[in-house]
Amino acid sequence: MALARLVEELLGPDLPVRITAYDGSSVGPEDAPATLSIQSPDALRRVLTAPGELGLARAYVAGDVDIDGDIFAVLQLHERFPSLRISPSHMRRLLGELGGWRQLRPLPPPPEEVKLQGRRHSLARDRAAISHHYDVSNRFYRMVLGPSLTYSCAVFRSPDDTLEEAQANKYELICRKLGLEEGSRLLDVGCGWGGMAMHAAQYHGARAVGVTISRRQAELAEKRVVEAGLSDRVQIRLQDYREIDDGPYDAISSIGMFEHVGRAKLAEYFDRLRRLLRPGGRLLNHGITRPEVHDPRLPRRSFVNRYVFPDGELHEVGTVISVMQQEVGFEVRHSETLREHYALTLRHWIANLERNWDAAVAETSEGRARVWRLYMAGAAHNFALGHTQIHQVLAVPRVDDGVSGLPLRPRFED
Repeated sequence: MALARLVEELLGPDLPVRITAYDGSSVGPEDAPATLSIQSPDALRRVLTAPGELGLARAYVAGDVDIDGDIFAVLQLHERFPSLRISPSHMRRLLGELGGWRQLRPLPPPPEEVKLQGRRHSLARDRAAISHHYDVSNRFYRMVLGPSLTYSCAVFRSPDDTLEEAQANKYELICRKLGLEEGSRLLDVGCGWGGMAMHAAQYHGARAVGVTISRRQAELAEKRVVEAGLSDRVQIRLQDYREIDDGPYDAISSIGMFEHVGRAKLAEYFDRLRRLLRPGGRLLNHGITRPEVHDPRLPRRSFVNRYVFPDGELHEVGTVISVMQQEVGFEVRHSETLREHYALTLRHWIANLERNWDAAVAETSEGRARVWRLYMAGAAHNFALGHTQIHQVLAVPRVDDGVSGLPLRPRFED
């Protein structure tokens, strides 16, 4: 059987990439921007025993399928999956390639796959989810994210901005939205490697507290604060947002963190932050959203849930605003979408990963590097098409006298 020809029958003609198989067969244009290689029969076993996205992801992470060239060209095949149907004839041919039904045995998933235990969004399970994603390797993240070590959407004044310039733009935009000034007390929830807290202290004179539940992030963030000479203005804590009790703060930023909170905890999350703010203080929540949401939880058997963000949830921005205003007592004053900026940011990260591929593999594993390459490319694709969005929502605690503390026409950018 010509395996590549069978794949073409399943996916349809006019393939955007070249497909090669271990039996020596191939289809698709020879000058295609990318080649998808089926390396072994184990690729078929994974796809047939876990049909759809999860089986394909397992095959790629395990190295049973390889991608050479432009990964975005390969992602165009994803658009054909909804119409993909394996007929009885195709199934017989695929099983024949494996040697019959008896050879169709599930393979152990790659070690990079995770299934969390315990009560969803409990303190212990949230720590395990965060550790799975962020406690990979600080050196690995520096290779991917660049010197700023900023793992969230940048803000580009121009597509020609460097990644470092765009990340500084993002921090500056948030500082202006929060109205930070000399002596302002800032809480950064989910502070990562300390970038926001350090920017606020260095350029606005803020006294910042950054909290994270990733031990490796906290260790490196503390080191970076010392190296920047900001120890007198910035404190980093290994602490969950539910454990913070030293308010009031003048301002709170939460950047790329609330995707881990969960719908069942959203009101508790925003209420906790509101109680930590002084009257007239400001909250800036920066997080990924989806325009259409039936269930905010990532599908249980999805690639992203099993390999990237276990227990992650993506809400519609209207739901977020409604919880803030109707259930918690915030007044939302400004909302801004930055989805095109995230597509650009992710492309920079992918370029960094591919440029440092051998070192990234040596630091973690081949499978881990493959997970991040596939996840970031898929995310960039979704942001570019509008399947996912990202919003900055600025809010203040609602007060009886109606005085928000904001100017009549605030200007956040130059």
